[in-house]
Amino acid sequence: MSKKNVGYLMLITITIAIIITFLYEFNIVNVAPGVMLAVRWITAAVLILNGIVRKNLTTWILTCLVLGVFVGLDFPDLAKSLQPLSQAFIKLVKTIVGPILFATLVFGIAGHSDLKSVGRMAWKSMLYFFCATTCAIFIGLAVINLTKAGVGVDVANMPHEELPTTSAITDSDKKALSHIDESVHGVFKFNTFIRDSFPENIVKSVYENKVLQIVIFGVIFGIGLAMVEEKKRKPLIDFTESLSEAMFKFTNLVMLFAPIGVGAAMAYTVGHLGVDILKNLFMLLMSLYIALLVFLFVVLLPVALYLKVPIKKFIAAIKEPVSIAFATTSSDAALPKAMENMERFGVPRKIVSFVIPTGYSFNLDGTSLYLSLASIFVAQAAGIDLSIGQQLLIAFTLMITSKGVAAVPRASLIVLIATADQFGLPTFVIAAILGIDELMDMARTSVNVIGNCLATVVVSKWEGEFDETASQDPEFLTKSMD
Repeated sequence: MSKKNVGYLMLITITIAIIITFLYEFNIVNVAPGVMLAVRWITAAVLILNGIVRKNLTTWILTCLVLGVFVGLDFPDLAKSLQPLSQAFIKLVKTIVGPILFATLVFGIAGHSDLKSVGRMAWKSMLYFFCATTCAIFIGLAVINLTKAGVGVDVANMPHEELPTTSAITDSDKKALSHIDESVHGVFKFNTFIRDSFPENIVKSVYENKVLQIVIFGVIFGIGLAMVEEKKRKPLIDFTESLSEAMFKFTNLVMLFAPIGVGAAMAYTVGHLGVDILKNLFMLLMSLYIALLVFLFVVLLPVALYLKVPIKKFIAAIKEPVSIAFATTSSDAALPKAMENMERFGVPRKIVSFVIPTGYSFNLDGTSLYLSLASIFVAQAAGIDLSIGQQLLIAFTLMITSKGVAAVPRASLIVLIATADQFGLPTFVIAAILGIDELMDMARTSVNVIGNCLATVVVSKWEGEFDETASQDPEFLTKSMD
């Protein structure tokens, strides 16, 4: 059967499945559960056939993502038992992060020996990061104030989960804070973030997957290597070039496991949560998704159009890393593929290797938006009326604290809890919304990846180094990078 015919079959099957599901969910027609089961798995069979015919990794990732939803709905116990497969995929990807960041950064800086460009790239990246995350925070505030999703919510009847006990502040820092006047606690915490950005042991930083520490070490090492005479510099430059190329090939091998990892992650999420929880927190979930869509279409899309970024090609470049981020709720899982695809898209390696990893600490647009929206939701649900001034103060606080959020699942909850404590908001509401945090994390992590991919294009265009011809080749995502 040809790809075209399979495409038509898939379109017809999915359309019929959506119509039947709509009739079933809204009780318009009495559809037996057995019929719904058959509809889901006939759709699954057509999707699998489409994957076999197209033989495309992205197609298989999206197919397994949908299959994961079906397994989670129909076989929840089996779905929960699949979680180790998704964890195995994330562990595999995390083995790539340290070496690929170090190698690409050092080669990008020392291989060109243009230290002025590093400085320009750094301040341009930071300026863009600040503007983007600020827009995200204020969009979150605006949407939650319009929807008022937390007003009138019966928190007592919501499902409650145990809050994470991890603290962003170490015991030694807590002791230091106890001896410092409360008026300068914010300054101390900001300075601890600066301190913790620097590595004390690069092996330890790689082991703990501290992306920002690896970036700083790589930048300083690259600058130092660029200052060494050519004869002694060349062996290390050749080594880092070979290492980066090998890690990109390693990434391609690991990505063959991505459909299984993504499908298992989605199956676990649906099997663990079920669908009833959505009815309790539907307004909050919808508010977040609406706010993220507003950010994409009001902020990121105009930026892309202004810079004349080929939108269709850009979407083709990011759809695979974004789908991985969506299913695994981990930006780290999408990092290697995002770096590779943006380089194929036309962004120079030295810019990709600096902007994307740095953005994982300073440009988490989706997370920043979520934090502002969730903070006000907590206040609304608790019946606390915050003035515009108080909301702006929360926004200003989040502009600083959100920069230290690690790109790992649920790390933003630590910042949310800390912000709630700081402004006297009840944390028991956070325990209530924790049930759907995975579904919210999927969306905000995807936006984080989109925002960082676009940031590489912005900086490369700003630097005048974007290759306009790279994405004109229809096979630009699959052809050799040599």
